Amino acid sequence: MLSVKNLSKSFGDKKVLDQISFEVNKGDIAIITGPSGVGKTTLIRCLSGLETYDSGTIDMTERRSEKEHPVGLVFQNFNLFPHLSALENITFPLVKVKGLDKEKARQEGMDILTSLGLDGLENSYPFQLSGGQQQRVAIGRALAMDPEYLCFDEPTSALDSKLRDSVGEILQEIAARGTGVIVITHDREFAEKFSTRLYALGTDLELVK
Repeated sequence: MLSVKNLSKSFGDKKVLDQISFEVNKGDIAIITGPSGVGKTTLIRCLSGLETYDSGTIDMTERRSEKEHPVGLVFQNFNLFPHLSALENITFPLVKVKGLDKEKARQEGMDILTSLGLDGLENSYPFQLSGGQQQRVAIGRALAMDPEYLCFDEPTSALDSKLRDSVGEILQEIAARGTGVIVITHDREFAEKFSTRLYALGTDLELVK
């Protein structure tokens, strides 16, 4: 379980998060909705270690290893390396961070691409891929680090209804592996459809379902 208790974060005089508490189990799809400016992105940046917080705690039970990266993040704009192919975007952290040899990393990367329906696109560069395909590569790169929890920043932004549902199905597949999924979005319809836990973030965090 990932347990967040009384998390607070300010930027200067502006308090962005104020005593936020919630829990996510492995296999959950916890979706946090709310309007722009209420701190959704700041929250998942704190969870993934990209942002420090002022007070409160973020605890994870049943960690596999303190050396692992327990919380991954798929950025809204994907942040793929433009000079690397789809496969290289996935194998780069496997080699540089996890220390795999190149052949082992290549095999793992190909397996991930296949699982995400990207067969035959391993040598394509980001500019040659559609937005949906780029997103899947970004998801694959995050999954390559074998996180226990995976955060998504507005994953359905600017997608049509068909692609929105395909993203939801990917989230369900990830959760079915036993990974906890945490999503922030303003898309309440998507949240209602695919969440197992639904939260609304405003002045505080309310559990909706």
